[in-house]
Amino acid sequence: MQFHLNGFEPGDPEIFDQSERYPASGAQGSVPQEVDVLIVGSGPAGLTLAAQLSAFPDIKTCIVEQKSGRMQLGQADGIACRTTEMFHAFGFSERVLKEACWINETTFWKPDDRQPANVVRSGWVQDVEDGLSEFPHVVLNQARVHDFYLDVMRRSATKLEPHYARRVTDVQPAAGGPHSAARRVTVTLERLDSPHQGQIETVTARYVVGCDGARSIVRTSIGRELCGDSANHAWGVMDVLVVTDFPDIRCKSVIQSANDGSILVIPREGGYLVRLYVELARLDVAERVANRNITIDDIVAKARRILNPYSLEVKEIPWWSVYEIGQRLTDKFDDVPEEEMATRLPSVFIAGDACHTHSPKAGQGMNVSMQDAFNLGWKLTSVLRKHCSPSLLHTYSAERRAIAKELIDFDREWAALIASEDGEGRGGDPAKTQSYFVKSGRYTAGIATHYSPSILTGEPLHQHLAEGFVIGKRFHSAPVIRLADAKPVHLGHVVKADGRFRIFAFAGAGNPSASGSVIRQLCDFLAQDLESPVRKYTPGGEDIDAVIDVRAVFQQSHRELAINAMPGLLLPRKGCYGLHDYEKMFCVDTRAGNDIFAMRGIDREAGCMIVVRPDQYVAHVLPLDGYKQLASFFDGFMLPRSDKAAPRMSEIAAA
Repeated sequence: MQFHLNGFEPGDPEIFDQSERYPASGAQGSVPQEVDVLIVGSGPAGLTLAAQLSAFPDIKTCIVEQKSGRMQLGQADGIACRTTEMFHAFGFSERVLKEACWINETTFWKPDDRQPANVVRSGWVQDVEDGLSEFPHVVLNQARVHDFYLDVMRRSATKLEPHYARRVTDVQPAAGGPHSAARRVTVTLERLDSPHQGQIETVTARYVVGCDGARSIVRTSIGRELCGDSANHAWGVMDVLVVTDFPDIRCKSVIQSANDGSILVIPREGGYLVRLYVELARLDVAERVANRNITIDDIVAKARRILNPYSLEVKEIPWWSVYEIGQRLTDKFDDVPEEEMATRLPSVFIAGDACHTHSPKAGQGMNVSMQDAFNLGWKLTSVLRKHCSPSLLHTYSAERRAIAKELIDFDREWAALIASEDGEGRGGDPAKTQSYFVKSGRYTAGIATHYSPSILTGEPLHQHLAEGFVIGKRFHSAPVIRLADAKPVHLGHVVKADGRFRIFAFAGAGNPSASGSVIRQLCDFLAQDLESPVRKYTPGGEDIDAVIDVRAVFQQSHRELAINAMPGLLLPRKGCYGLHDYEKMFCVDTRAGNDIFAMRGIDREAGCMIVVRPDQYVAHVLPLDGYKQLASFFDGFMLPRSDKAAPRMSEIAAA
């Protein structure tokens, strides 16, 4: 898509009339007095969490924001491959891919050996290695990401909207015993909108999540601090519409000059807009960038010097800012001290910039913040809906702080590499910068996250059965053919942001429809055995896949198998009419040569089970007959249904 030709225009580019691009939004009236979850902040983390919770009408959610309305421009723009995988689970990846700028190659520039005052291209690399993800690395205004989340919320079962112009003034810890279900956090809000300015509102919530940025009031209320240091570098960032003869203006580019610093070029959506990160100056110890009184003219002038001999004619600057590089992290992402974890449950959480900050040049801040919320959201949902034990909530801080620490370490090294000189006065090394970029490709794509063994992540005792589905890493999707209608699909795309676990059963050798096949025996166990996690944890009267969704992948071509001969669990009857769900079975994609068994290193003879968490991470790899291990895994964190009625499965047993 091309837009911004005659000036920057925020909002949906497919709506011609700018006055219609931003319909009235925001919840009207006072905030509710009592909720299950109160989200503070409507940035990427807050909206990711709100969008998840909005799907459940039995969970009362409220999101408040200090700003007067939705964002329209500026701030983050890089969207990693892993993030687009997550967006697909929310249902708007196609909108992102259509509108965004795709980053295909990254080029590197250094001082010309013959004329050091000029820069020359020193190399280029493919931005994302082949096979890393089915989605590309793209760039899109953070405001548009917000818009897509707001659309999800507005169309959801709860029709959730943010309450804008609310400033948190006080957060009081939950009262009651350590494990009391009645414990509630009290939050005081001040209204900032002119008709009601100064009015005070009070909300009590079972859980409060602070997504309110680096100066988080929620974080302060639970005694957490951002600790770290500054690299003493000042940088400017500007979104610009320019006329230039620099040949790589539509490629991601790292430019390191001899004497004037570095620039990171990020092409933006629309075909004309570009973002420039411009190195400005080293700061003295303890000096703040505000002391320099840097102007937009200073940033433009510095950019022109670095780009020499190329010209840069700036036509419009929709947004710009100046910042100092720093990496900071808090010690824990919830309100429970380490020494009290055995006796106390968390009720206040922090996510995103509220618990970790870093430079924007690695493009990870917004991405990691949204992954924080994706991790927390399904856990809150599972606890509030009584599917999982509240102790599950301890895993949020444990898992996400470790990932944030890795991000901080990576960001510190990357930020130092692209600067013009290190802390000891040595100039930047373009060759080393390019080498490190290639080596760190999996990290910048967002797919390097690897959760350690825990109650949610099994030990790799059977990892050899599926070497490409690494326990603790994201479920790496691959093409398959749906058995019922021969449609080519990506297997990972069935994992929606709906709070459900998935069990993918990869059938071993032999006929899966045979009466004694291993896959049929597994399905019989899951559908009928009292120790089956599917029976044990699915509430009475609900569809059989309401909590744990079972799918199967076969080695045969789709034309070799008869769908009505398959186990009944894989052709379940659902809903008020008992209609068959035909989308539980898949076959290898032999036509395109994309054999998922070969691509992901699955044992063809034995097959295996892959347990996938609601946030798309592999929780376990087990043999197809590993019934006890499967049951034990889910028993570690899930709560048996309180009713005695079975889930809707009578038709399955008879199938």
